[in-house]
Amino acid sequence: MNKRIFVSATNTDIGKTYTSKLLLKEFASRGLRVGVIKPIETGIVSGIYPDGDVLLSTCRAYNEEFKALHVEDIVPISYEFAAAPAIASNNKKLDLKKIDEAIQKIEKLCDVLIIEGAGGLYVPLDDEYMIIDLIKHLKAKTLLVSHCSLGCINDTLLSKKALENVNLEYIVAFNCRKEDDSFSKVSEPYFEEINLDVLKVGEDIDKICDVLYNL
Repeated sequence: MNKRIFVSATNTDIGKTYTSKLLLKEFASRGLRVGVIKPIETGIVSGIYPDGDVLLSTCRAYNEEFKALHVEDIVPISYEFAAAPAIASNNKKLDLKKIDEAIQKIEKLCDVLIIEGAGGLYVPLDDEYMIIDLIKHLKAKTLLVSHCSLGCINDTLLSKKALENVNLEYIVAFNCRKEDDSFSKVSEPYFEEINLDVLKVGEDIDKICDVLYNL
């Protein structure tokens, strides 16, 4: 089985797609064939996939074999309503077989597969599965992306605890934006105190890839 890395986050709009693009670039720079999939995406209107289109075009730049794929190949399940998949699908049962088959097809083209989630770990996919259950089903290593604004301690620790409770291997990385200039004084000292490595997406993508690849 190829190396599977699942990119999740402490919430929506934290920077999963931005992080996934950096992972693709960094792993490709190491001579690895990279691949990407977003198993479920909502908010698809007029055939436009806000995340899927970006992920596919990025991957094509590093792996020519992806030029033959369509966005539906890397986003096997999609819904028009921009909401949690369970809501967007009217609680339709999650088609795990469709996701598994899409991954099997894509993994023939790559050495490292970046799997981008939807929202955070406890986003419901149907009345049984949440994102965290999908990660476990796929047997992927997890990159938990957190924010750097006020409240990140609580959000990060809750998501860490959730991953640990189901024995998933993971690392944490922080996506700090320009307006998060207080992070180094407000939150970073606490993370250092509890011995959590403060890896930043924009600065430490090489270290992040090193750790993920060796998990």
